[in-house]
Amino acid sequence: MLMLLDSASLYYRAYFGVPESVTAPDGTPVNAVRGFLDMIATLVTAYRPTELVACWDDDWRPAFRVDAIPSYKQQRLTPAGDAELTPDTLAPQVPVIVEVLHALGIARLGHPGFEADDVMATLAERAGAAGRPVDVVTGDRVLFQVVDDERSVRVLYTGKGVRNLDVVTQPWLQARYGVATGRDYAQMAVLRGDPSDGLPGVAGVGEKTAVGLLRRYGGLAALLAAVDARDAGISPGQLAKLVAARDYLAVAPTVVDVVRDIPLAAVDDTLPGDPADVLALAELADRWGLRSSVNRVLAAAQTALS
Repeated sequence: MLMLLDSASLYYRAYFGVPESVTAPDGTPVNAVRGFLDMIATLVTAYRPTELVACWDDDWRPAFRVDAIPSYKQQRLTPAGDAELTPDTLAPQVPVIVEVLHALGIARLGHPGFEADDVMATLAERAGAAGRPVDVVTGDRVLFQVVDDERSVRVLYTGKGVRNLDVVTQPWLQARYGVATGRDYAQMAVLRGDPSDGLPGVAGVGEKTAVGLLRRYGGLAALLAAVDARDAGISPGQLAKLVAARDYLAVAPTVVDVVRDIPLAAVDDTLPGDPADVLALAELADRWGLRSSVNRVLAAAQTALS
């Protein structure tokens, strides 16, 4: 089974969930590093993947999405508007995470111009087509769209924490949102919007209304055709809202839909039973005070592969 990690989602959760009093011997905060490694150990222990990839945001705000909707993730920009707003004590920990992953031998993969969401979607698409089960670990609901029971692709949603995951499958989506598939979820998300990502959605159209409209017309494209035709099946109030949002609706799928066919570089995604670089890992563990967390990851991997 292949496990895909939404790395930034996890290390941000670790940073805010583990106190900054967790430090290296020199006093430098390593709460995000420690928490991230402990999350990996917990996940590997619980779900026993045989392949693991830490997916990376090589571009957290891709141009093709910003060109479609300029407000996309705009609220996360620094005041200068040239970078992602990141806590001062988190930013220095990210390179440490990269070094530790490399020394452990855990594959890390991103692609220029794309988010980790797109990397995970592409890897899930490939694995699912090849008959390999996939678990996508994320705190981002947009990835619910990759859920595909027929291909054994599910999402382990960390909204309530790594130890209290929601296992998102098609029955779960049906029970929670009233949508039958992951792709149906994406169409609903276009209408609903997501303020945390700067996606306005259709004003006054929530999840239930969105699902009802999509169910009535069979999908977003048919709904938009009905809007353009001023179909009498849409109430005057709903029609007015959809017409007002028509420009947004024309481009929103470009932003919401994950890309499933990035030309990703080949990586060895095998879960490592032994470190790739024993000396480097020992040095990093000692320098940053990570010995216990590193050992938990190694023990979890060896158990999963046994």
